[in-house]
Amino acid sequence: MALGPRLDLRQTQQLVMTPQLRQAIKLLQSSNIEVAAFVEEELERNPLLERDESTTPGPDAGRTTDPLPAPPEAPDAAEAARSDALPAENAAPLDAEWDNVYDAGTPPMGSGGRSDFEDDLSGVEAMAAPEKNLREHIGEQIRLSFATAQERMIAANLLALLDPAGRMSVPAATIAAALGCAEDAVEAVRQRMQRFDPVGMFCADLRECLMVQLQERNRYDPAMAALLDNLEMLARRDLRGLQAVCGVDAEDMAEMVAELRRLDPKPGASFDAPPAPTLVPDVLMRRGPGDGWIVELNPETLPRVLINRGFHGRALVGARTREEKAWVAEKFQTASWLVKSLEQRANTILKVAAEIVRRQDGFFRHGVAHLKPLILRDVAEEVGMHESTVSRVTSNKAIATPRGTFELKYFFTTAIAATAGGDAVSAEAVRHRIKAMVDAESADDILSDDAIVARLRAEGVDIARRTVAKYRDALRIPSSVQRKREKAVPA
Repeated sequence: MALGPRLDLRQTQQLVMTPQLRQAIKLLQSSNIEVAAFVEEELERNPLLERDESTTPGPDAGRTTDPLPAPPEAPDAAEAARSDALPAENAAPLDAEWDNVYDAGTPPMGSGGRSDFEDDLSGVEAMAAPEKNLREHIGEQIRLSFATAQERMIAANLLALLDPAGRMSVPAATIAAALGCAEDAVEAVRQRMQRFDPVGMFCADLRECLMVQLQERNRYDPAMAALLDNLEMLARRDLRGLQAVCGVDAEDMAEMVAELRRLDPKPGASFDAPPAPTLVPDVLMRRGPGDGWIVELNPETLPRVLINRGFHGRALVGARTREEKAWVAEKFQTASWLVKSLEQRANTILKVAAEIVRRQDGFFRHGVAHLKPLILRDVAEEVGMHESTVSRVTSNKAIATPRGTFELKYFFTTAIAATAGGDAVSAEAVRHRIKAMVDAESADDILSDDAIVARLRAEGVDIARRTVAKYRDALRIPSSVQRKREKAVPA
């Protein structure tokens, strides 16, 4: 066999992930907030892109209404000057002295009040003051509560060491050694700051935090002290054991537990808690004619951009060098790709959402008990896409339905087989049924996991005991023993 160089010609197919293809895939799985931020960056970067300011037609676009009467047309200024018509009788004469005319309906220039001298809270006092954070709120109380410089210095250091929950994990001895003062002085300042608003701050642990709040409410007694010393028994719901430790009956124990539930275990966390973000749905769903459903995209979450063709033509004409022409061509290609990608993203979301609504029709009509098992493959085969594409479409997307706003991922649940070979049941529907059983049980009839399995199998759901235990733990439902202990004490 001869050895030597040889030149061969071969044809192969290879999938290349271009930067534009990667960006299109990223846009598909991004939320509407991330897509809007990306579009804003492109609008600033690409001069050929412009925002589409045209209004989208609403649901009542095709409805005809009686037109409103048109206002009388004002005469043109030139025609009015050439006209020989005299002014009306109630019109002011041309030689009137306007300095002495007072219009009661118009406030004087520069005045912020009303002509009738009534306060309408339209001034500066009507503006809401900016909200203070926790450290600013505590800092004001420090300046009002402590007179000496040493106390203010200790209080400022305690405030600097405060964690977001309101705890003080650093011992007083460590703080005193760092400041070069007595430990008793640090402890005295800390105890005074525990009564600041909100009450229960600067405590070392949960027990001390609850104790300070109970003392402020004048509810701290020996029975409460014993209850706080045995919080681990309360976590295990060993209420009978707590009754023996505290020396109270079942009714008093129920009142004491209810008193603890009214306290704030983390007074600092709720003060600076940011507002919950509003979930803006990407898809809107409503009832249509013929007992059907209408699925449409939310126009508020759709960034609409256009290509400025006029500017593109002027840029091509004005480009003199090859580099300038290449730059204009690159910006035009990028703008065209972005418009096409956004349109394809919207069509894909709408197609997948419509298929989910069609398959989960029972849920929207009758509730979670009628939620059907659904996997990505079922939707992918129906809409002619890959499973990974459907997974990206349903990520970070929500739909507004008559039953509330849900993420699209919510409707994909595993299937649980039926006992008699019937239709499979959704795992989410089974979890809902387990919770309903536990909520309906009485103190004399606590359902064990085996009893729940027996009831579900009687309803046609073939489920194992370990699956019931897993679903119960996911729903944060205690075991039957703990529920029996808890319900043995009157609420």
